[in-house]
Amino acid sequence: MHLLFEETGKFLAGRILSEADTSAQVELDSGKRVKVKAANILLKFDKPEPAQLMAAAQGVASGIELDMAWEFAPEEEFGFAELARDYFSEQATLGEQAGMLLALFEAPHYFRRAGKGRFRKASKDILALALAAIEKKKQLALQVEAWVKELSSGVCPQAIRDQLYKILFKPDKNAPEYKAVVEASRATHLGPLDLLIKAGAIDSPYQFHWRRFLLENFPKGVGFPKLEAPRITAELPLSSARAFSIDDSATTEIDDALSVQGLGSGTVLLGIHIAAPGLAIQPGGAIDQLGRARLSTVYMPGYKITMLPDEVVQAYTLMQGQDCPAVSLYVTLDEATLEIKSSETKLERVHIDSNLRHDQLDNIVTTAWLEDPDFKHEIDPQPLSDKREQLSFLYRLAKDLKAKREVVRGKPENFNRPDYNYRLIRGTGPSQGANAPVGGSEAHEMASVGANKLWTDGAEPQGSEQVEISVRQRGAPLDLIVSEAMILANSTWGNWMAELGVPGIYRSQASLAIGVKVRMGTKAMPHAGLGVKSYAWSSSPLRRYTDLVNQWQIIACARHGKTAALAAPFKPKDAELFSIISSFDATYAAYNGFQNAIERFWILKYIQQQGITEFEATLFKENLVRADHLPLVLPVAGAQSLPRGARVLVRLGDIDEVSLDIHGTVIQRLDGGEDDKSGSGAPGTTEDESEDDTLSGPIAIAVDLSDADTASEAAKPGDNCAP
Repeated sequence: MHLLFEETGKFLAGRILSEADTSAQVELDSGKRVKVKAANILLKFDKPEPAQLMAAAQGVASGIELDMAWEFAPEEEFGFAELARDYFSEQATLGEQAGMLLALFEAPHYFRRAGKGRFRKASKDILALALAAIEKKKQLALQVEAWVKELSSGVCPQAIRDQLYKILFKPDKNAPEYKAVVEASRATHLGPLDLLIKAGAIDSPYQFHWRRFLLENFPKGVGFPKLEAPRITAELPLSSARAFSIDDSATTEIDDALSVQGLGSGTVLLGIHIAAPGLAIQPGGAIDQLGRARLSTVYMPGYKITMLPDEVVQAYTLMQGQDCPAVSLYVTLDEATLEIKSSETKLERVHIDSNLRHDQLDNIVTTAWLEDPDFKHEIDPQPLSDKREQLSFLYRLAKDLKAKREVVRGKPENFNRPDYNYRLIRGTGPSQGANAPVGGSEAHEMASVGANKLWTDGAEPQGSEQVEISVRQRGAPLDLIVSEAMILANSTWGNWMAELGVPGIYRSQASLAIGVKVRMGTKAMPHAGLGVKSYAWSSSPLRRYTDLVNQWQIIACARHGKTAALAAPFKPKDAELFSIISSFDATYAAYNGFQNAIERFWILKYIQQQGITEFEATLFKENLVRADHLPLVLPVAGAQSLPRGARVLVRLGDIDEVSLDIHGTVIQRLDGGEDDKSGSGAPGTTEDESEDDTLSGPIAIAVDLSDADTASEAAKPGDNCAP
């Protein structure tokens, strides 16, 4: 005697070894013995053999017309054998009965299960919907198959081109476009990105990087809703100071300005004046929500995405010739010794006498011009004649402040590598902008203060512009003046908030040991990299949200003094502060990562435009070199036996503007040293060398060949303040 039974959703047949009232011992054709509950037994038979019955049943099932079976089926619940007799004949064979069982089980859109071997047919409406869905999936599967053929032959279908960036970076793994790319990638043995490049899906490498960034960070676009900047209603006294800013010609977000009073009297009053949007913008308001959503201005060569709308920025920027609302830090100094005697914070209006510009003045405001009153340039800098004494004092003060920080820091800051400015030229027109460094180590940012940040007139780069790359040595006089003033303001205000028990957003670094990173928190802690007791970003409230938050707290301190903790918008242990820090860290890292990537794109474009095939470089890590006169880091072959610091001549290989990949080969050693026979190369990095502000690897994408369905299954991602 044999049985046909169900076990874990499968139908099996075997020979009965023994049988009781509630179960039976059955031996399968494989020799395996199983215990079958009586409730799972569907058929008992003597002939044919189990394997023959199952083979016959599968043949019968494939020939059953489901539409007709559905018509024959009764409205009430029924068993498979009953329907077999209605469909075939009253004398339906065992093979026909078993075949009907398999057919019913495999057609859940026609028949739903109602028990072991029992079914109920779907309603007419539900069946129609199910059949329509099956037909749609079938057509999608055919479409996927067609797209796979096109991609494999080197043609990109328009539907996939339209979804390109989602497919690569934020894929819906159930979407047919995604599945087609995965299947074509498998079929051609090409990586998804290589496949799409070969198929012509990426016609502009620049747009590839740009649109990827927008998809990940600005999915709704970079435009702003129409908003009116709120007015500052508080009555603010007018300061006696005549302040000036130091920025670049196209800078629109002028956050900070300086003033010097009392020169020659023995006591000097230094004013550090910060634009005061915090006097008008309120936490929780519409403009605050915009700032909190973006968290920072995004900088890149030739373009920027501002944190706040331009009309809002212009309402509070420190524009030349205007009396501008400001949060001012006044520091009283001994003119001879530069000792700080006291400091005071005021909310006031400050007259901005002039907006000085780096790109116009760097060749004039030199160390010699600042330190030697008798020094004169061939071209007399007449517009600066009334600022020379103030700038000279500020430069002397900046050097003193830096030296004192370095004593606390324990070693000098390393400015041995230059910063680079990128200028894009569209057609034969004027230069369209340069960028300021944003990422990198705290020392890098500190040295970058005031660095060239000329910006475009609003037009997005297209990727075909001519690139100019120029050198700006870190620690240039105007840079140093602004950076030290901002470090003084940010550390002074950080200490002041801590003294009054007012929380802020601080940056701290426990030590200068390799691997110890700068962290953000709500408590005032030492910043070893800067050599200060505490450090709270406060000097760029128009372009960095943390600075706006701290400005609200500083305004509360200025207005309420010892009771400021009760009046400040953010209270101690405020969960909102921690949320802002978390969001800012992630967003700022993403922005800096994009800036590094897009700078690398322009570096590679510059190399192509200039026809550079070889350049001098320095080995700074195993098999990695840094170009001596370009902002480029890349892996090289042939450096295995060279020690760190070896200067070499590198021949460049092919450039891939999409993956941002480039390799080189060492063809000559230039410093005459001996090879490191131990092959130890460069086991570590110095503080300066740990700062890699360019990419040295390919772009990562989100397409995963291991977890997508197959096509056949388709039927079922620099501002000007110190750090």
